Amino acid sequence: MDDQTEKSIINMLRTSGCVFAEEEARLLIFEARTLEELKKMVEIRSGGMPMEYVIGYTEFCGLRIEIDPDVFVPRRRSEFLVHQAEYLTCIGDIVVDLCCGSGAVGASLAATLERVDLYSVDIDPAAVRCAGRNIATYRGRVFEGDLYTALPPSLKGSVNIVVANTPYVPTNAIKLLPREARLYEPMIALDGGIEGLDLQRRVAKEAPLWLAPGGHLLVETSERQASQTVEIFCSNGLITKVARDYELDATVVIGTNPDN
Repeated sequence: MDDQTEKSIINMLRTSGCVFAEEEARLLIFEARTLEELKKMVEIRSGGMPMEYVIGYTEFCGLRIEIDPDVFVPRRRSEFLVHQAEYLTCIGDIVVDLCCGSGAVGASLAATLERVDLYSVDIDPAAVRCAGRNIATYRGRVFEGDLYTALPPSLKGSVNIVVANTPYVPTNAIKLLPREARLYEPMIALDGGIEGLDLQRRVAKEAPLWLAPGGHLLVETSERQASQTVEIFCSNGLITKVARDYELDATVVIGTNPDN
């Protein structure tokens, strides 16, 4: 690839509004197998499609996570959710990843800890298919359905870790999201209801039924919503604390099922 072609791609991307045009141009050039494929990828990206959909993957916790169109793209802030769960997870634990999307959170936990018994769940068939590929290496299982109802009933009372990156954008705030998210990502993975807390309430309500004594529920939320998420956890009998990473702008609420 000559320098002039690269400069032309950079200019096209920059004109279309890509903030990191140079980095994206290099990545597209690297991923394209032919010149025709490169032209098509540049055209699609310039049209506004998220880069992750164009190249078919994203980097998350050091892993290459496959991303299909219409599947939520995991954000870097969600790596904080993974790291918080790592501190609490032991080899052999049963781990449930609710609202798993691409399966990135569960896959990252399994890759780091090894030999966890991973169950991933999503209501969206496209996400289930994508997650199935991403967690296959770790012998994880993925289920299509509505939160806990998709899980084998035999897991009740024995789950050590539940991680959930539930949709938590308030319905009226969807219009404020970046254009790429609004136009291309599935609304079911973004819209958390009027307050952004609908799914959090449902996850927390049933958590004590599924968690083992001393098991943990970890939910990503926003700093603004954290106090409400804490109230939801406490009202369902969970011993609760908040973890915050200001660099990533990440907030995780952690609830522990009492031992007795």
